Amino acid sequence: MPEQIEFLDDPRLQDYVGLTDMALRTRYEPAGGLFIAESEKVIRRALAAGHRPRSYLMAERWLTDLGDLVAEAEADGIPVFTGSAATIEALTGFHLHRGALASMHRLPLRSVDSVVAGARRIFVLEDIVDHTNVGAIFRSAAALGVDAVLVTPRCADPLYRRAIRVSMGTVFQVPWTRMDPWPAGLETLRANGLSTAALALSPQAVTLDELSAAAPDRLALVLGTEGDGLSRRTIAGVDTVVRIPMAGGVDSLNVAAAAALAAWELRVR
Repeated sequence: MPEQIEFLDDPRLQDYVGLTDMALRTRYEPAGGLFIAESEKVIRRALAAGHRPRSYLMAERWLTDLGDLVAEAEADGIPVFTGSAATIEALTGFHLHRGALASMHRLPLRSVDSVVAGARRIFVLEDIVDHTNVGAIFRSAAALGVDAVLVTPRCADPLYRRAIRVSMGTVFQVPWTRMDPWPAGLETLRANGLSTAALALSPQAVTLDELSAAAPDRLALVLGTEGDGLSRRTIAGVDTVVRIPMAGGVDSLNVAAAAALAAWELRVR
């Protein structure tokens, strides 16, 4: 049976405490081998991808709506905690609009070689630190035919709660892993038969439509951090530098918007 929350300092609820503290969660989740999934759709996609729940936290009305998950959890000995909206907000630090949270076990990260094998379009996210942008890029990747995503060592965690939520759970759909070291990993991509391109402002850059007109069969597109863009070493190391033509005195787009536009233009036809 679901357990009513009685004490906010119950150690079994530790996974859900203070979820708005980004610095704490970014450190704790990967080290602890867990992540937080929010909303019915995201939880179900995580389960379908093979992630095992550690526990659930649900608003009372969702115990019926998610009755099948509650029954499965009960059969597997996985605790389901419930409480009023005010109690859950006091525990987590935010109002739970989407009804349910799950603390879930991470799967081991796959090797770069296995993730890119056979992939024709890949995004590489270099040091993108905003979790909203990471989640939005994954959603565009899933929708627009990008086969895999690689993230560099300093890139934000795709399994951070906000990134998962913004992606609508597509972080469990698009194969991804971390590439380390970077930018030395460009040679790994080439060894796997991928051409490389960097989306950056550069006098030598070709336009996106020029690249699309003669796109390689297999391409890895590198997208840079929100502030400084791509590193000089990365730009120097790729096969092609590409830019999106701009008008109206604008020099660049938000990285998530640029990723969506590039994915559409470079899609395999």
